[in-house]
Amino acid sequence: MTLATLPVSLPSATRPTIADVLAAQARLDGTVIRTPVGEYAELDRATDAAIVVKHENLQRTGAFKARGASNLLLAMSDAERARGVVAYSTGNHAQGVAYAARLTGTSCTIVMPDDPNPVKLRAVLDQGADVLLHGANFDDARAQATALAHDSGARLVGAANEPDIIAGVGTLYLELFQQAPGLDVLVVPVGGGSGAAAASLVAAAVAPHTEVIGVQSAGSPAAHDSWHTGTLVERDNATRAEGLAVGCGFEVTQALMREHLADFVLVSDDQITAAQHLYLTGAHTVAEGAGAAALAAVLADPERFAGRRVGIVCTGGNASADELRRALARADDPVRD
Repeated sequence: MTLATLPVSLPSATRPTIADVLAAQARLDGTVIRTPVGEYAELDRATDAAIVVKHENLQRTGAFKARGASNLLLAMSDAERARGVVAYSTGNHAQGVAYAARLTGTSCTIVMPDDPNPVKLRAVLDQGADVLLHGANFDDARAQATALAHDSGARLVGAANEPDIIAGVGTLYLELFQQAPGLDVLVVPVGGGSGAAAASLVAAAVAPHTEVIGVQSAGSPAAHDSWHTGTLVERDNATRAEGLAVGCGFEVTQALMREHLADFVLVSDDQITAAQHLYLTGAHTVAEGAGAAALAAVLADPERFAGRRVGIVCTGGNASADELRRALARADDPVRD
């Protein structure tokens, strides 16, 4: 289903800039972790590339989402925070908003789909947020959260159409370019698109020669299809990687990605699982499905990346026990088809 044609340009109020990313970096100082980068011989050998991993799986809440949510809530006025916040998420955005709400003393309700990743659900509850389980998927939770925020007067905090979230996420890519200059290409997983939008924005400002490529699961290709068609579309959510299971494109992130993203590719869930296996065995790293998608894209197209210095972000490490068992059951050879 097609929702809308993307605008030629966004209003300035909804367009984050590199100045907003720099402001976010100052605002987040001491609130989020400057996560490390790592280089691993096994990853290089498997890809025929020089891989640099940014370890956002070691971020507060175990995922990059803490950056954007914290920047947004810290930028809100006291009066806005007093009304509370409502968010919807399959998990990592929920944890990020709950963390930021606890940090700022803001009441917080999170709507998650029924039967969420238990690791992520426990983490949200541990942050002190109220949790409402509703619907079969991300889009059902989004509709319920929107209605709840409207009725309560709380601030609805989405994961995509939020300039302050994108600016906060941009701080991780600013760090990456500072820590690993000279990247030929940067591969970024995409759900709603805040990461790829932020990466594109930062790369255009500080590393314009770096090619930025988005990657999504073929089981939930809404962002991919929206980018390639130039329209916002809805698609089924059928991926095991819940962080990539977003059923529609979003205006703000899509507009930014269309300006700066070089390409957008799809990988299968089995390829993502194989990348999780390689992270575990070759980099001693726990990656959830979305966190392994960038590595999966490099493994899936070795000729494209061979001989190049490739930046990838392990965006989250909140893998369920079932994910880890599936990844460990993989054969040693990564899936490339």
